[in-house]
Amino acid sequence: MSVLAIRGLEAAVGDTQILHGIDLTVSSGEVQVVMGPNGAGKSTLSAVLMGKPGYRVLAGTVTLDGQDLLALPAWQRAQAGLHLVAQYPSEVPGVSLGHVMVEALTARGQSVDGLDELLGDEAARIGFRPELLHRSLNVDLSGGEKKRNETLQLAVLRPRIAVLDELDSGLDIDALRACARRVEDLTNEPGPHGEHLGALVITHYNRLLEALRPDRIHILVKGRIVASGGPELADQLERDGYAAFS
Repeated sequence: MSVLAIRGLEAAVGDTQILHGIDLTVSSGEVQVVMGPNGAGKSTLSAVLMGKPGYRVLAGTVTLDGQDLLALPAWQRAQAGLHLVAQYPSEVPGVSLGHVMVEALTARGQSVDGLDELLGDEAARIGFRPELLHRSLNVDLSGGEKKRNETLQLAVLRPRIAVLDELDSGLDIDALRACARRVEDLTNEPGPHGEHLGALVITHYNRLLEALRPDRIHILVKGRIVASGGPELADQLERDGYAAFS
């Protein structure tokens, strides 16, 4: 079983401290959800976990199966088994999805035999049009197509732990359901190491959680986790809003 352990994480952007001591644990097969209003620090958390430039860690630790992720550049964190589904996926002109997957799998020491068939199967599973597999990565794709593309990459790479930064942003109900269900299935399917995916899901709204069932929900306000609970916490948010936790 893999474990992402975040302990006492404090981080800043420039001279402004955003995170004020985050403690979270995500294990294989779990869906841990972080919800919060705009400006709470949710995207900062995902950026710090993946090592995005421009963010300073002030205190705390982040480990994956005991390995210190904060000491690694972003590409080594990915090779260690941490994966980010980005809120705003990058466009890469001239490079197809297939090329990206070949390079990523090869860097991980995994076989690329049968990759074309796997890409086609995963595309069909989430309603991603097959002709888009050969287009430059995310170029001229709609918001929903980009998120389907991100979900497809996740399913092919099968990391140990995935961070989903607002997967539901810009999705219509069909795309949301397809992507969320695929992630849910991945938490119940053994990957290349025999482990189920663990997911740290960052979102504003509980509509994502209708298809992606959480084990635990955490409320992030002003860089601090102010409440944690089961799925019923999302219902309380829907009823009372974030003001009840401010």
